Amino acid sequence: MNEDPTAENEAIEKVVERLSERFPEVERGRIDEVVHDEHHEFDGRPIREYVPVLVEHGAKQRLREEF
Repeated sequence: MNEDPTAENEAIEKVVERLSERFPEVERGRIDEVVHDEHHEFDGRPIREYVPVLVEHGAKQRLREEF
């Protein structure tokens, strides 16, 4: 089942918000960049239900490694 792309994009923006709160020492622009890079890793994949969760996990890992 394909999820509404608008709902997925809203969920991704919420990921940016949560990670901005979790990593206040990181510029929001960098968090936005990392989250959107992670999100693009799932381009073209048919099953979208867990994409925001996977994006958040990957972005969180990258931010921990960088900072």
